[in-house]
Amino acid sequence: MESTVLSLYQKYGGQATVATLVDSFYTKVLADPRIKHFFSQTDMERQRRHQTAFISQVLGGPQDYKGLDMRKAHARLNLNESHFGAVAEHLQLTLSEAGVEPADLETIMAAVASLKPEVLNQ
Repeated sequence: MESTVLSLYQKYGGQATVATLVDSFYTKVLADPRIKHFFSQTDMERQRRHQTAFISQVLGGPQDYKGLDMRKAHARLNLNESHFGAVAEHLQLTLSEAGVEPADLETIMAAVASLKPEVLNQ
């Protein structure tokens, strides 16, 4: 599994590509009335840096993510299934638009789904 994940980071262009994906992802998120309010008090430059580091790490890139764990980062937000689904929807669309192959997209989205209990504090 580790080598497959690492190959995804390398396969899709590494850090520069991940940063571009994160920008596209947050453009969608911040335009979505279902979830944009969660970011109204957020320093988005900092958020983008954290998200770029986190996604890079998830894809097998550098282990540079220094943010809170998922449970702590989302604890105060009172998120539900609908919120998680909206974010996942935007991520999947962003990756698909960037040309991520269906099999790789499935692998990435499965990793995202595995984080749901922590993000929703279940």
